[in-house]
Amino acid sequence: MAKAADYGLGPNTFPRGWFVVAESRELDNGPIGVTFFGRDFALYRGESGKPVMLDAYCKHMGTHLAKNTSAMIVIAGVGGNHIEGDSIRCPYHGWRYNAEGDVDDIPYHDGPCPKSASIRSYPVVDNMGCIMMWFDEQGESPDYPPPYLPQWDEAGWIHWDLDHLPELDIHPQEVLDNMADNRHLGPTHGAPCEYFENEIKDHILIQRQGGPMTLYGGVMLYTTTWYTGPGILLSKQVWGETVQFELIANTPVADGRIKAWHGCLIKSASGEINDEEKATAKAIQAGALEAFSKDFEIWQHKAPAIKPMAMKTEGPFLNNRKWYGQFYAEKSAVASIQSPLNGSYHVPGVETPEDRNHAIDDGLPF
Repeated sequence: MAKAADYGLGPNTFPRGWFVVAESRELDNGPIGVTFFGRDFALYRGESGKPVMLDAYCKHMGTHLAKNTSAMIVIAGVGGNHIEGDSIRCPYHGWRYNAEGDVDDIPYHDGPCPKSASIRSYPVVDNMGCIMMWFDEQGESPDYPPPYLPQWDEAGWIHWDLDHLPELDIHPQEVLDNMADNRHLGPTHGAPCEYFENEIKDHILIQRQGGPMTLYGGVMLYTTTWYTGPGILLSKQVWGETVQFELIANTPVADGRIKAWHGCLIKSASGEINDEEKATAKAIQAGALEAFSKDFEIWQHKAPAIKPMAMKTEGPFLNNRKWYGQFYAEKSAVASIQSPLNGSYHVPGVETPEDRNHAIDDGLPF
């Protein structure tokens, strides 16, 4: 299992950015415990509806705040309340942590609560059916807002229910490599691209491409795909009369291990979302997942490509890896990494989006 240091990333072990850590509906039944970035977290929805994410363990005696179903304080209506407002009580002794991670009440103590009992709170949002957290090893505030599709809140779009994929022993660097890899689209997906481009805009990496889908009679697929930071991919896809957005999220569980999610936001053909349209959308998402699973199976069984033998006609791997490195760098170095990389990159012998009148970018957030 290759780690960040093997790829020359650093000095941080984990990338800085927005990451999916749960599906929104997972919080409907109370707090959950999750593990990402080599550490444990308590994740819950406060009474205001706001999601809250804290380090998992109470400083008092090390109790996990979210992994308990039997303590009397956790059982509804018995012994008290586990969630009070946007705060959570420890199931062992009832110490209450607020959304900022500070202890603000100890049931059997009248004096000031110890500051030393505070734990770290993380920026987290409920966004497009996902719980997204901002992670930064130094604990600094977000550099940019989380990715968002305005279509999510527009009428006539059928929302995804996320596909939860198994954890995978691969470094996310290799997942991001797909953004430059135009030559795998034919052998792996049966949709060889006829034109291709990467564009870098600071923390956003864009791929534009199009080609025939052999499994669908050669129907042309046009896609504009982008990463907002290192962990969340969105892709606008147009084929035939179908318009959809695909989400693929990867979040480090440990150094060299990830968890992934997948979903599709589908435009209703009729504008009215009924059971038939929902069934069609579900089938489209299943087809998109099948296509993504081809990458996933390859990742399950490949050796790390620490120094890929990339051909110039395969895509701008080096530039994309440099772009990815900004999320492991000190914040003071980020601007100097971004500035020389910003711009568009093409592949020798492959047509460009401009050559093929790639005109699906209207309304996209870059």
